[in-house]
Amino acid sequence: MEFFMKLCKIICLMITLPLRLMELLGLYGMYKRVFPFLAYNITFSYNAKMHAVKRDLFRNIHTFTNKDNTLRLLEIGCGSGANFPFYPDGCTVTCSDPNPHFEKYLKRSMEANKHLTYETFLVMSGEDMKALADETVDVVVCTLVLCSVRDVRQVLQEARRVLRTGGAFYFMEHVASDRGSWTYFFQHALQPAWYYLGDGCVTTRATWKDLETAGFSALHLAHIDAPQATFTIRPHVLGFAVK
Repeated sequence: MEFFMKLCKIICLMITLPLRLMELLGLYGMYKRVFPFLAYNITFSYNAKMHAVKRDLFRNIHTFTNKDNTLRLLEIGCGSGANFPFYPDGCTVTCSDPNPHFEKYLKRSMEANKHLTYETFLVMSGEDMKALADETVDVVVCTLVLCSVRDVRQVLQEARRVLRTGGAFYFMEHVASDRGSWTYFFQHALQPAWYYLGDGCVTTRATWKDLETAGFSALHLAHIDAPQATFTIRPHVLGFAVK
């Protein structure tokens, strides 16, 4: 099975060679204008399928309100604002994403979720959030983002840096399946194509290991199979970690 998986991956690499050349020549950047449109429209079906899961994930987010009785929330890789409906009334949201073309769709979600106060939209990567000072937010949210960042550990360290002591990092990410399963096979075999389809998305990361070693004082993590998700991204981890 291991040999067949590697063979399929090589074939997939050959098929996606033109896309690799486009990336090297800087032409693949055009897809970054298209991807927000696709992501925005996928959001509606994904939220419908994952509504109960997201509701349970964020059910206790209000408990991290600060001493001023406010909740300052930073979302890393906010995309089109798919999580906004699940945030508690009145919290102040700072949005960040490395793709500036999401802003158009982000504004639509803001208009549809007036129960929140929006601070700003920062175009920046999760690995380098120097625009934000240390310990300035109560909650950091990161969902379906760690699959496509360059350095998962660095993003987690930045999240810890901007969180106040006692604040929480909420996450929900698709991850690698169990070794030897068919899902694991297809995750690895199809990864070269999935990378371009998902704008840098990687299906083979064991993200829970990075979360376990990120230095949080407490970690509440669960493994689930996402209901009705595409089989290659069905394995998920979700939960929250306290600084």
